[in-house]
Amino acid sequence: MGTGFGTYPGRKRGAVHPQTVSFPCPACQRDVDLGERGLGSLFRNLTLERVVERYRQTINISAAIMCQFCKPPQLEATKGCTECKSSFCNECFKLYHPWGTQKAQHEPTPPTLTFRPKGLMCPEHKEEVTHYCKTCQRLVCQLCRVRRTHTSHKITPVLSAYQALREKLTKSLAYILSSQDTVQTQIAELEETVKHTEVNGSQAKEEVSQMIQALCTMLEEKRATLLQAIEECQQERLASLHGQIREHQAMLENSGMVGYAQEVLKETDHPCFVQAAKQLHNRILRATDSLQSFRPAATASFSHFQLDVSRELKLLTDLAFIRAPEAPVIDTQRTYTYDQIFLCWRLPQHSPPAWHYTVEFRKTDAKAKGLKLWQRREEVRGTCALVEYLDTDSVYVLRVKGYNKAGFGEYSEDIYLHTPPAPVLNFFLDNRWGFNRDRLAISKDQRAVRSVPGIPMLFAAERLMTSCHLSIDLVIGDVAITQGKSYWACCVDPSSYLVKVGVGLESKLQEWFQVPQDVVSPRYDPDSGHDSGAEDTTVEAPPPYAFLTIGMGKILLSHGSALTSRDPNGCTVPLPPRIGICLDYEQGKVSFYDAVSFRELWECGVDCSGPVCPAFCFIGGGALHLQELVANKQERKVTIGGFPKLD
Repeated sequence: MGTGFGTYPGRKRGAVHPQTVSFPCPACQRDVDLGERGLGSLFRNLTLERVVERYRQTINISAAIMCQFCKPPQLEATKGCTECKSSFCNECFKLYHPWGTQKAQHEPTPPTLTFRPKGLMCPEHKEEVTHYCKTCQRLVCQLCRVRRTHTSHKITPVLSAYQALREKLTKSLAYILSSQDTVQTQIAELEETVKHTEVNGSQAKEEVSQMIQALCTMLEEKRATLLQAIEECQQERLASLHGQIREHQAMLENSGMVGYAQEVLKETDHPCFVQAAKQLHNRILRATDSLQSFRPAATASFSHFQLDVSRELKLLTDLAFIRAPEAPVIDTQRTYTYDQIFLCWRLPQHSPPAWHYTVEFRKTDAKAKGLKLWQRREEVRGTCALVEYLDTDSVYVLRVKGYNKAGFGEYSEDIYLHTPPAPVLNFFLDNRWGFNRDRLAISKDQRAVRSVPGIPMLFAAERLMTSCHLSIDLVIGDVAITQGKSYWACCVDPSSYLVKVGVGLESKLQEWFQVPQDVVSPRYDPDSGHDSGAEDTTVEAPPPYAFLTIGMGKILLSHGSALTSRDPNGCTVPLPPRIGICLDYEQGKVSFYDAVSFRELWECGVDCSGPVCPAFCFIGGGALHLQELVANKQERKVTIGGFPKLD
């Protein structure tokens, strides 16, 4: 228990600061500020006292409680008094509670050694508690109730709090008592876990000891090898130096070579002198050269035998247990949903490496009572995966975790992805008929088209003041829809001047191809923003075309009213990265979406009395390409079908 100084608003300057008491919480050991009154501000736990008293009585059932006022020998107490906090025999109780006095009104209780008040008292006002503050979760008396501290708090009578809490406690206790088999099973599982923990801990210690011992053995072998190299070099140098010493000792005055030379010089027989002095002279010359150019035969330094162990010391210092991979980070720029979900992720920069990953996903359903089970695919190599066999117009939640020798790491943050509202329609751009080859260029894979205005557009612009406005170049898909719901998506170049994406009756589109290229669709209204005719409330028949107008990084939305150039911002929205088109053939409706968030941009009717084709229009320069199927991506991927597993 610690003490400190408390403060409160309105304290006078220079006033003595009252001490506050802090008490360690029994559960979390954090210090709790008990205020200036310390333990006196806490309620007595009378319930616990009664439980302890009953337990003592069961243990000491044979021990009698003696009267505290009898003279020896004491009699056994038969009554107790809460107000007097004492136990009495019958005679002493009458003696100390005389008739006609205030003490005569004291109610007798069974004898006990611990006396408690009849009711729980407020530690601040010494009044009996009558209410319970739900906001503060504290019992309060009448005076506490009217204080400013509990203004606007939810306060109920103690009886209501008692009934509600007793009902909850009874239900919880009944559940625990009815689950005794489960408790025993879990206890057995925990005991088994304890055994495995002991065994695995000992095994881990043994493995670490063996690895460290192997390092020590290798270091000892390396030490012997290095010392042997130094020893061999040392012996070689000593042999050279000792030989040089012997050569110099021969040059001393009384040594053999000098003495022999002196004796040879005494020889007077010329032939004999020449014979003996010839070899001696060579030895003398070598000794003279060695004397004049003296240098030790070997150096005494062993500096080239130094070891640089800084790297090894760092490795040993950093030697630690392998950590599990950190939670992967979902790459939201590369992750998207189309015919399948293409999920990409990466590990944080300083995360330990992962050997493989586990990808989990499940469908979210707000109407379902319980959560659906996670579908899991383990041992996913790489950092991307495909999730297939998905329901349309649904939201899926996905998460990833990594694995290495240390085990599984934490899960990544959940990512929620919306699937398309209908099955994805895969098609190509039709390059066989109709489109203007001078102004439109379709890619080899027939999934992208670019409008190149060039010289023909200049001629069309020359006739602007004398004839019609600019021409529209049209390209359609190579499929015709005759039933059901279909969805596809495309990306429009934000720098495009004006592009229209949508659908149209195949028969009407063929008629369109037959008209001159400098005449636009008869249903095109330059003030409408869409070629659907949906704004014309007088025409009951659905229009044969439905197009969304895109230009200069904006989408033009009419919302059923005539557009003017006075308020362009009120009818445009920014161009999303991908535009989605959903055709409901039976309902005769086409909807346009932001294909990233699947937020609906616009919806209108369209004539579905015959085959309907995807269509794209260009005015001026522009480009678009169809969204590629996730299943056709060439990146290294792992396909996840459906592998339900319980958590």
